Amino acid sequence: MQLNIHKSVKIPDPARMTLFQKCPELGPKILFFSGGSALKKLSQELIHYTHNSIHIITPFDSGGSSATLRTAFGMPAVGDIRNRLMALADQTFQGNPEIYTLFAHRLPSQEDPQELRRMMEAIVGGNHSLISRISHPMRKIIRHHFNVFYQNMPASFDLRGASIGNLVLTGGYLSYDLHLDPVIYIYSKLVQVRGTVRPVINTPLHLAAELITGEMVLGQHRITGKDCPTLATKIKDIYLTTTLDQFDPVNVSIREKMATLIQEADVICFPMGSFFSSLVVNLLPQGVGRAISQNPCPKIFIPNMGKDPELLEYSIVDQVHILLKYLLKDCADNPSAQDVMNYILIDKSRMDYPDASEIDSLDKKGIQILSMDLVHAKDGSIIDEKKLIPILLSLA
Repeated sequence: MQLNIHKSVKIPDPARMTLFQKCPELGPKILFFSGGSALKKLSQELIHYTHNSIHIITPFDSGGSSATLRTAFGMPAVGDIRNRLMALADQTFQGNPEIYTLFAHRLPSQEDPQELRRMMEAIVGGNHSLISRISHPMRKIIRHHFNVFYQNMPASFDLRGASIGNLVLTGGYLSYDLHLDPVIYIYSKLVQVRGTVRPVINTPLHLAAELITGEMVLGQHRITGKDCPTLATKIKDIYLTTTLDQFDPVNVSIREKMATLIQEADVICFPMGSFFSSLVVNLLPQGVGRAISQNPCPKIFIPNMGKDPELLEYSIVDQVHILLKYLLKDCADNPSAQDVMNYILIDKSRMDYPDASEIDSLDKKGIQILSMDLVHAKDGSIIDEKKLIPILLSLA
């Protein structure tokens, strides 16, 4: 099909796919606002076409082992950052598969606390099989950060189910005066991460949701429906709050280098994933919407195919309006919708496809629907990364 909003685009473009596959180091800067695991397979596939993708990740997780770390050290969540670093790691380099295995390993959730500490000491000492098979100098760096964590770990710290990778990154965070950027940089180089991964902000905040009933729900883990029962009431609005104990809303701005990353992207993608807790929350810090509007590149929204418990009573067009609300309220000089969104990528088989009047309304805003084959052949609730990537690369 031919598109004419930004330029004439052929989708998919076989010539561009061939070029990027031959020279992924020259591939485009496709930027994703995301969190969680929704883009894991896409990231693993994407590195075959570009080494320059940008991943803006939410550091607000408050459930599982992340909650234990955040309570102990008052830090941002690092689990989603770890997941994306490992998804983008080049597995062909010697030592990287072993590091991937270590970072993905979780301590047993039913083990005796004393046995868990013995396992920790074996890793610190370099004797555990998970660490001993990693070659130098990578092993030395990992052991050092793991030891920093172990030495600073509160006596009451619950190790059950803890992610080794999260513990290593926490040790690095403590080593570098409570800064995440140096730790991310080191491990990006260590495992040859083929892209850029950054938390949207480095401040240890939490997510809060206001329901249409007026009730406030504090904590991402209570909103996603993963660690707690699914919300039975529609979400009206979301905020960042300083604490999980009470609603204490806060305004925070992105740093200049984050704005620069956004402004330099070749394509900006609002991808599938938990709508409020993985996507919209990334748009809350001041400066995000402004930076997006200042970049003339294509901007594309990809709604979820599967059921998202956060989207109770929200249609695709409702989701577009929510995104526009957060994006435009951060902008100056009366920006229009097409400054922050140009395309909505929808599988042509959807049962909830926008009707003619909705399509006309979006078109008047300068937002075009791309109706394409997106889903896995065997599972219509999942977007196939091998079908999605050529579309994104063609828009770049």
